[in-house]
Amino acid sequence: MNFTQKTLILNLFTDGGSRGNPGPAGYGFVVYDVTNPSTTDSAKEGLPADRHGAGIVLEKCGKYLGTQTNNQAEYEGLEAGVTWVLEHHPESELNIFMDSLLIVNQIKGVYRVKHPMLTPYHRRIMAILRQISKYSIQHVRREYNTVADSLANIAMDNKLIG
Repeated sequence: MNFTQKTLILNLFTDGGSRGNPGPAGYGFVVYDVTNPSTTDSAKEGLPADRHGAGIVLEKCGKYLGTQTNNQAEYEGLEAGVTWVLEHHPESELNIFMDSLLIVNQIKGVYRVKHPMLTPYHRRIMAILRQISKYSIQHVRREYNTVADSLANIAMDNKLIG
């Protein structure tokens, strides 16, 4: 018998936020294994896993960042998420979903990174993505990114409370 290993398909949702811009900031990311699509409505509709919970959660993370801009926090979340994927599943097919159209278009090369503070983030992330077998990045509306958004807000809330 000839067995072939199925490529792992992962959906990464990331979000970053800042209260004050710049202000107290945090990020969140969640990684779903969607290799074996379920028969849920979300799978039938082709919706990302975050909206309806399709897929198996492999990792969730939220982190407080101190004082940063919103775009810095968005990049920090993306970098943390793709780093996790590279460390644990570099041979996977990675689908990245973010609600920051600016960051998505900068990663796609549609927009140039104009702000010098964001250039190092962009370079590091592109270097990581070159090491992942296959990836795509897509903009989604906020309501399709609720888990990552919640993780970012919890990270900010916990640091600000404590």
